[in-house]
Amino acid sequence: MSRINLPTSLTLVRIFLVPLLVAALVQHNFHIRIGGTLLVADDFFALVVFLAAALTDLLDGYLARRWKQVTTVGTLLDPVADKLLISAALISLVQIRLLPGWMAILIISREFAVSGLRSIAAAEGYTIKAGELGKTKMVFQVLGITLVMLSIRWPVLRDYSLIAMWIVVIFGLASAVDYFHKFWRKVDLSIKQRRRHELIVMERQKRKLEHAHRKADREAAASGAQRAGIRTAKQGPERH
Repeated sequence: MSRINLPTSLTLVRIFLVPLLVAALVQHNFHIRIGGTLLVADDFFALVVFLAAALTDLLDGYLARRWKQVTTVGTLLDPVADKLLISAALISLVQIRLLPGWMAILIISREFAVSGLRSIAAAEGYTIKAGELGKTKMVFQVLGITLVMLSIRWPVLRDYSLIAMWIVVIFGLASAVDYFHKFWRKVDLSIKQRRRHELIVMERQKRKLEHAHRKADREAAASGAQRAGIRTAKQGPERH
């Protein structure tokens, strides 16, 4: 039985951190105390958990490529872990009324729409790679969610956090359009190639049928001529 490598383990850690992040954000009495002394408040603990999970997102891909440990399990789990983390953070922030619900809906819908496009593309046999817009969106996503979490303790950052989330929405929609353009171009090319192949196959079948018909006609004509020659040969002596 093969063991799970470190990059995949980091991806699993990111998944397991999601419930802890939600609990730290939603439960207001989620504090860490020792002997009655408050060590870490819920907002800071949530921020640490989120940043740690975001760090694993950077590390698992880097280590997998560097150590050549890219596996099917890791490839499948990584985007799932990313979407779980971001979706959980956004929904929790909406729950505590720090983020407008429509922003969370747009960002999460974008994530699932892109995942759907990638799945369809993978079924067709090609891969849609993340562009610069998608990578930039991820950076602003982590920055925006971090600022929103910091605004729990420092409300003066509320406006800056909303500006950052607006940037996330804009880059998210722009990268979604880019993904759709790449997807449509590849699908359109795939459809054209498939139709061209079908036309070639149909043309070859048509030529084979025509060749078979011509061959049958020649054989029928030759057989008829042979029968006519035999009848003429039989009739000739009787006339004499």
